[in-house]
Amino acid sequence: MASSAENPKQSVPVIGAAPEGAVDRQQAAAKVREMFTSIAPRYDLLNHVLSMQVDRLWWRRTARTFGHVLRRNDAMVLDLCCGTGDMTAALLARAQKSGATPRIVGADFSHAMLQRATIKSIGKPLRWMEADALNLPLPDGTFDLVTTAFGFRNLADYDAGLREIYRVLKNGGELGILDFGEPKGVVGAVYRTYFRFVLPAVGTMISGIKGPYKYLPASVARFPAPEEMLKRMRAAGFSEVSWSPHTLGIAGLYWGKKG
Repeated sequence: MASSAENPKQSVPVIGAAPEGAVDRQQAAAKVREMFTSIAPRYDLLNHVLSMQVDRLWWRRTARTFGHVLRRNDAMVLDLCCGTGDMTAALLARAQKSGATPRIVGADFSHAMLQRATIKSIGKPLRWMEADALNLPLPDGTFDLVTTAFGFRNLADYDAGLREIYRVLKNGGELGILDFGEPKGVVGAVYRTYFRFVLPAVGTMISGIKGPYKYLPASVARFPAPEEMLKRMRAAGFSEVSWSPHTLGIAGLYWGKKG
């Protein structure tokens, strides 16, 4: 959900998310923020309907992957581009299964999304921060774990996003990027038909807004393939990287380690 806030006097080419009409990173960031603000009221409903509830499984599976971090009381965890906080809540649920109380922070640059996250988490030990993923107001080496679920591909600069995550991670800290992929073969053909035609139509019908659900399949098509994404992670400094496909490659988890 988060994107970059560029100097308004500079026009920087987009090497990340590119909403229709965006000619530079500043415009791309503004358009992404505007889109997510517009769909915030029905965002959760649409996610569950359009994914046929599989999104819940993906969040829980990602949280389970990082159970070894979440069971530590002293762990510092950042859920970046957190939207309305479903991934953040899944991290907390996994920690609580171990009886642990790590500090978990959700960050997003959409105020409307964070408002909903705050309401949904009343009574839970979660903290929220309105912040740009490419310019986090946080010291170097703060977190043991940074996750981001279905938000990283919306950054206006993928490489800058990886570098910023690397900066705020402690040595030995881990990164988990959960995002959509494009499956191969027959499954891929069916998936692309659904994603490019059915999903935008249903999303527009429920939300009453066309732009975001036209942008969604385009953003997935633009996102680097796993091999390219792993190369970018290595270039950002991550010493160990991997990709694990979920649900026949419809989504997948990128993992990286600092140091």
